[in-house]
Amino acid sequence: MNIEIKKSKKPVKYDQALKFMENRLFEINNKKKGDLIWILQHDDIYTAGKSYNKNEIIDKSIKIINTNRGGKITYHGPGQLVCYFVIDLKKRKKDIRKFISLIEKTIIDTLKFYNIETFSDKENIGIWYKDKSEIKKVAAIGVRISKWIAYHGFSININNKLEKYNAIIPCGIKDKGVTSLKKISDQDYTNLENKLIENFITNLEN
Repeated sequence: MNIEIKKSKKPVKYDQALKFMENRLFEINNKKKGDLIWILQHDDIYTAGKSYNKNEIIDKSIKIINTNRGGKITYHGPGQLVCYFVIDLKKRKKDIRKFISLIEKTIIDTLKFYNIETFSDKENIGIWYKDKSEIKKVAAIGVRISKWIAYHGFSININNKLEKYNAIIPCGIKDKGVTSLKKISDQDYTNLENKLIENFITNLEN
């Protein structure tokens, strides 16, 4: 299975990333190129998926970028790992739920390598960590399917500014918090992106 791995060292503008993914989707659909996994970071930005509600914006002064992915409002910024992909599900099982489960497993398996136990939730998409009595989100997932090609992706909070989430109701969920890997366990996450890619490819091939 030939999957191109792309890593951007400098922050990528959101609109440029979206344009790149949509172009890749067109190329895959026309059999000109293969699947893509792309690791990057964004500068501070709030993006809203198709199912967001305006009352989920607490600070009305922030700029929201509307996007065609699934989900609600989230924040991206420095210290957060973003994994975008363009994956042809026609080569695999045309099962959206199974593909989301595959993403969840990829993140959970990767964090387990760092001795961090996390879990998914059927009611609230994303990856969660139980911090004493409080459940907090550590990774957000937002996917769109077009022509049975999955794109957009997920983000993992490593060492980003959590106060940025105070401006919104993250992913529209009021009763749960947000955390980061550094808050959970202060260790070196330099190799996390490589472990993540390794697990993602393994799960895609199974």
